[in-house]
Amino acid sequence: MKKPDFKITKKEAALDVLFYIIGCLLYSVAVTALITPNEISPGGFTGLAAAFNYLTSFPVGVAVLIINVPVIILGVVKLGGVFTVKTAVATGTLSLCLSVSELFVPAFRVNKILACVFGGILMGAGLSLCFRRGATTGGVDIIATLINRRFRYLTVGRIILLSDIIVITVASLVYKNIESGLYSVVAIYASSRVTDAVLYGADKGKTVCAVTDRPGDICKKIAVKLRRGVTKISVVGGYTGEPHSMLICTVRINEVAAVCGIIKETDPGAFTVITDAGEIIGEGFKAEY
Repeated sequence: MKKPDFKITKKEAALDVLFYIIGCLLYSVAVTALITPNEISPGGFTGLAAAFNYLTSFPVGVAVLIINVPVIILGVVKLGGVFTVKTAVATGTLSLCLSVSELFVPAFRVNKILACVFGGILMGAGLSLCFRRGATTGGVDIIATLINRRFRYLTVGRIILLSDIIVITVASLVYKNIESGLYSVVAIYASSRVTDAVLYGADKGKTVCAVTDRPGDICKKIAVKLRRGVTKISVVGGYTGEPHSMLICTVRINEVAAVCGIIKETDPGAFTVITDAGEIIGEGFKAEY
């Protein structure tokens, strides 16, 4: 058994709990007010708990806790570490917030598209706050990590996606409506997009890579016009064996056209590749994670 690493300050722990409370409240309001009243599944263990609640009226918050407890215990035994402990705290917080929401938050039966979109937005905002502090709100991630350790060809992302597909299928059978499953996909997609936007949106950008024979001129123009740094790497053509320079420049999305314009203007024969930069940390962007 691995001993959990509790090297965390009181200030960090207090901040973690604050983020968990706010995040779980947002998620719980979304589930209680918009998602479950309109027979939509939020996915994960919460989705299973919501389906069970539909059949038996058993409290969603209590069901989430019951489902997660054995998984979290297994995670502590097999994985240990701060992540598992933080997930346990966040899961307990979510269970409490769901129980409170069921008592005080009214259910709104509205157009299902509106429920999917706005419910997904609230869920994504809540989840992102928990993710930001190094935790998740359920044991699906723990199960996915354990399976991945045993079967390396199954990535954590694929396992989580498969679990959501199973939960959505179960929800469709429980609600006896195939449309519920389709709406659930929309809600989960909206949630994931908002989560990414909150976590990485402000620092997203593009990385421009250009193989050129005029690196000096291009670097100077980018520095003067855009005030961006450029990394120069010496490369050799795999087919011709001729030496070239590869320039790597990371910029914000609205600066991509300007960089490509400079490259094309300076060296029309340059070979340029543009890729996504999910998050950028460093001078000119975000100072730290």
